[in-house]
Amino acid sequence: MPNNIGARKLAMAFTIRLLLFSSLFLLPVSVFAQTNGGIAVGDFLTATAANSSPWLSPSGDFAFGFFPLGSNDLFLLSIWYAKIPDRTIVWNADRDNEAAVAPKGSTVNLTANSGLVLRSPQGEELWKSETSVGVVANGVMNDTGNFVLQDRNSESLWETFNNPTDTMLPGQTLERSGKLSSRQSETNYSKGRFQLLLQEDGNLVLSTINLPTNFANEPYYATDTTSGTVAGSEGKELVFNVSGYLYVLRENGGKYNLAVGEVVSARDNYIRATLNFDGIFAQYYHPKNFTGNVSWTLRWSEPDDICQRNREDSGVGVCGYNSICTLKDKRPTCGCPKGFSLLDPNDPYRGCKPDFIQGCEEDELSRTNDLYDVEVLTNTVWPTSDYVRLYPFTAEKCNESCFQDCLCSVAVFRDETCWKKKLPLSNGRVDVSLNSEAFFKVRKDNTTLQFSPMPNPDDKKKKCSNTLIPVESVILATSIFVSFMFSAAVCLGFFFIFRKKQVRSIKNMLDSNLCSFSYRELQEATNGFKEELGRGAFGVVYKGTIKIGSGVQVAVKKLNCVIQDGEKEFKTELSVIGKTHHKNLVCLVGYCDEGQHRLLVYEFLSNGTLASFLFADTKPSWTQRIEIACGVAKGLLYLHEECSTQVIHCDIKPQNILLDDYYTARISDFGLAKLLMMNQSHTHTAIRGTKGYVAPEWFRNMPITAKVDVYSFGVVLLEIICCRRSVDVDNSREERAILTDWVYDCYRGGMLDAVLVLDNEVQALDDRMKPEKLVMIAIWCIQDDPSLRPTMRKVVQMLEGVVEVHVPPCPSPYTTRTG
Repeated sequence: MPNNIGARKLAMAFTIRLLLFSSLFLLPVSVFAQTNGGIAVGDFLTATAANSSPWLSPSGDFAFGFFPLGSNDLFLLSIWYAKIPDRTIVWNADRDNEAAVAPKGSTVNLTANSGLVLRSPQGEELWKSETSVGVVANGVMNDTGNFVLQDRNSESLWETFNNPTDTMLPGQTLERSGKLSSRQSETNYSKGRFQLLLQEDGNLVLSTINLPTNFANEPYYATDTTSGTVAGSEGKELVFNVSGYLYVLRENGGKYNLAVGEVVSARDNYIRATLNFDGIFAQYYHPKNFTGNVSWTLRWSEPDDICQRNREDSGVGVCGYNSICTLKDKRPTCGCPKGFSLLDPNDPYRGCKPDFIQGCEEDELSRTNDLYDVEVLTNTVWPTSDYVRLYPFTAEKCNESCFQDCLCSVAVFRDETCWKKKLPLSNGRVDVSLNSEAFFKVRKDNTTLQFSPMPNPDDKKKKCSNTLIPVESVILATSIFVSFMFSAAVCLGFFFIFRKKQVRSIKNMLDSNLCSFSYRELQEATNGFKEELGRGAFGVVYKGTIKIGSGVQVAVKKLNCVIQDGEKEFKTELSVIGKTHHKNLVCLVGYCDEGQHRLLVYEFLSNGTLASFLFADTKPSWTQRIEIACGVAKGLLYLHEECSTQVIHCDIKPQNILLDDYYTARISDFGLAKLLMMNQSHTHTAIRGTKGYVAPEWFRNMPITAKVDVYSFGVVLLEIICCRRSVDVDNSREERAILTDWVYDCYRGGMLDAVLVLDNEVQALDDRMKPEKLVMIAIWCIQDDPSLRPTMRKVVQMLEGVVEVHVPPCPSPYTTRTG
């Protein structure tokens, strides 16, 4: 018996040793199965706190799976650094600009036909990898951080490197039209307001996006890797090579290095390039072997000061409306002025809201005139929110002018100039080089609308039960009260009926943020309407000086009331122009509506009309002309798409385009504008416009849309290119009398040199400003068929080189043209 027991113990010990020996061979196989990076079709992951083991790369550096967001209930399908404590995310699934956030219990499956498919616990499809060609054989999580779906021949069908979010990794490239999109905030992974784009012209740019659309504003950073003066110098792709170098590879093989200086070792460090949620594109590194609390180190970033980079055409800026941007450690911080608070306390980049109500009606209803304090801020400016500029002026008068103007929220004074601004304020920033003062109006009592508290029903019952009032007293009091209220209602009715007649005609004017002048004031300002600047069908324009400080020059348009629809013309201009604000539109600053006198007061632009500039003996330079053309196009784009009320100008011509001190084009005279609500598509109306610029649909009883302005712009663009009028009846050669016909005949015959007026600088221009391309754009605009004409947005994109310009068809295919 003891021998049997001993034998059994010996056998058991042998068995245990055998199992342990066998496990030495099984362990490497098990580990390899988890870390070789390969995923078979049919494999899946589940978003749960207890079972959220990701798919790892062979080295274990990168993980693909469900990343928990704050709690155990929401997860983000993403790729992250698996060995770094903060597990920085480098890619996440994205659908329709929203991060593919999955609730607890969701699954991601690797399928043969659809690749990766993310489904909710209820089976709803949340996202898929959109593999369009081939059958998926397996997936691979590479050590580069790239997740790849392969076919049976190991060819890539889809990969995260070709579908980036906000980060690039070593070994990753970005082709033309490729982009990175920032996240909304530090913790919100949905698409944010900034993008990095390698444009079709090879230029790498950073710009803001007007969400929820994909429309990009003017870049606030660009590499200028376009064709330039050297053939092949345009950017081909953005390269982040395996050694950690980040550069734009040119078509000719040259490189434009983004990050300068000595590169860090990619062998010893994790390296990434990320477009941060605040719009800064930066390169970081983190040691692979580390101890203790080590974070990412910044190696390079652009731009150096994003607070200063945002211009008028660059969008609202890194901080939201009514904010002040300050740079700290190369990153922007956003704050609110006194009297304002954050829209979202958890997101300082969303902007600020006033803690009080400011407005003309609210100020009038107040029982006191002493409503505001003035907070003086030095070297602080909101460069894109002014509606009035006063020059020359003093700081004291600037403060007083804003203080007394119910529309003014802040006035900025610098160099004898006062800029009055209204809410919302955009692109606010601190700039110590300005040497300026900002006078900020802050409500003293810091009040919002005050409402009386609703009575508590329980309190009412308590009063009734505790106090007994005789019935006769109640009846008498009620009778007196009703009689009093009836008398008051009658009096108020007569008051408002009388007042309504006076107020009705000016109510809309008050909403237009304009100054009201008497006829006598404007008569004195123009010295009895003595100096005439120009005239048109609806009135004459005179030069004048408004007595503010040492005087402000203005242009006063005196409308002819005897013309039919003259009053309608006045109301149209007043209500529309007063609400517009764009650098390529003439600013309306005031009006006069006194009896039969109706006048409009515009800012005075010293360089006159485009017609006098363009058709003079000395021709403008090519660069000047192209800048003017782009300015007119952007002004029309604003009128067509970016106003709260769409405006069709209907009379675009060089005489209605003015030039300011810097020869910036400013569209004037909205007198013939036909207003449309944003949801209207077309309208029928009487013929408007000027001979030579009028679109064909005016004569064909066709719907009138914004495309009539596109046609007129095309004619003006040809005039700018050729420096001659659209109709030249005195021309000795009949085929040259109509500019549009002559230019197309020359374009078709390859003889554009006959119509172009060029200078030596044209040879050094980039491709987007070449005369032939601009002629093609103009021909697209003057198509007889309105549906073939581009929108002004498309025109602007073609002028900027963002959209390719194709060969245009014959503008009038049914009209016989001269050869």
